[in-house]
Amino acid sequence: MRCKNAFYAQSGGVTAVINASAAGVIETARQHPTRIGTVYAGRNGILGALDEDLIDTRHESAADIAALRHTPGGAFGSCRYKLQDLQQHRAEYQRLIEVFKAHDIGYFFYNGGGDSADTCLKVAQLSAALGYPIQAIHIPKTVDNDLPITDCCPGFGSVAKYVATSIREAGYDVASMAKTSTKVFILEVMGRHAGWITAACGLASEAEGEPPHLLLFPEIPFEPKPFLDQVDACVQRHGYCVVAVSEGIRQADGRFIAESGLTDAFGHAQLGGVAPVLANLVKSALGYKYHWAVADYLQRAARHLASAVDVEQAWALGARAVELALAGHGGVMPTIVRLSDVPYQWTLGMAALEDVANVEKFMPKEFISAEGFHITDACRRYLAPLIQGEAWPPFVNGLPHYVRLQNRAVPRQLPPFSH
Repeated sequence: MRCKNAFYAQSGGVTAVINASAAGVIETARQHPTRIGTVYAGRNGILGALDEDLIDTRHESAADIAALRHTPGGAFGSCRYKLQDLQQHRAEYQRLIEVFKAHDIGYFFYNGGGDSADTCLKVAQLSAALGYPIQAIHIPKTVDNDLPITDCCPGFGSVAKYVATSIREAGYDVASMAKTSTKVFILEVMGRHAGWITAACGLASEAEGEPPHLLLFPEIPFEPKPFLDQVDACVQRHGYCVVAVSEGIRQADGRFIAESGLTDAFGHAQLGGVAPVLANLVKSALGYKYHWAVADYLQRAARHLASAVDVEQAWALGARAVELALAGHGGVMPTIVRLSDVPYQWTLGMAALEDVANVEKFMPKEFISAEGFHITDACRRYLAPLIQGEAWPPFVNGLPHYVRLQNRAVPRQLPPFSH
């Protein structure tokens, strides 16, 4: 097989470990110099391919690539851009082929979530539609943990560890002040349609009365009265109430509680902050003093508290993507397959992108308690292994020390493209 170059890019919201997957791709590709020539990284995701804005990773030292394992963010830049239908937007696809041909690219590795899986599937379909051989492999990544087939998604374990730690620590704070100050604390975490991150907050509550006391999932329609009754009962019983809530909880009619009326680049509704909405509801109905917080980017950027399991899995999936491509596969995604909970054992599998793209994995009913406000033991058994182990970054002058790559651009060979 003739040596071909590879294209790697990061897409969607980044995570604390997406760069570990990048390291897995680049380090594994460098072990096969007769099969893979240069790994070009797309600057800002798929836009790097459309704009022919490529980064030559050959200029990055082995030490700097290895340092990606402990560096958060997206080392090459990310984007929220979804390729549209081939027939209606044929020019975009023709542009991709032109760029791939100009730089002799035969391997396409796209690191992202559900929308990125759809983009990768469309690129995989280029081979037949436009007659250019390209092996497209999707590398899973999403803090939302909502990709199907794979047992878990890189990025989730670290977010889970961060939010469970944060709400435990905040719980100690609120408990200290509950006698004369705050009675209700609400932490809003990510999760548009699936409540995995909120469920992870529940790991902090290991005994009766420990916070968080209430969890609000997108899978359970929100009703004000049962929620307020639970909050009031909790304050009466324990002196305070700590709540974790997914940003995407909805009313019974399907409307987001915190929908702002705007949409993002993928067409998803922009959410305006559910924590203050709930806090004001508590204040007006029950009169309790409250505080609220939104974890927002802090939860997905917190590399200092990453799960060692998550880092290991992220790197392994990047490496496996290269191995699958070298084995002749295309239009697939490497997956994590759980073998046992205790001891936690896992291996790697493979899924067809047709079965992954545009499919969301929600919290199963058996993971949510009967009253709908907490997690079950089955959920704990699933979640607990994913937050295990510490993978501290190096610290310099008291702060974590992260790598910044050179990201040298590859000379363009084509005229600019308008999109």
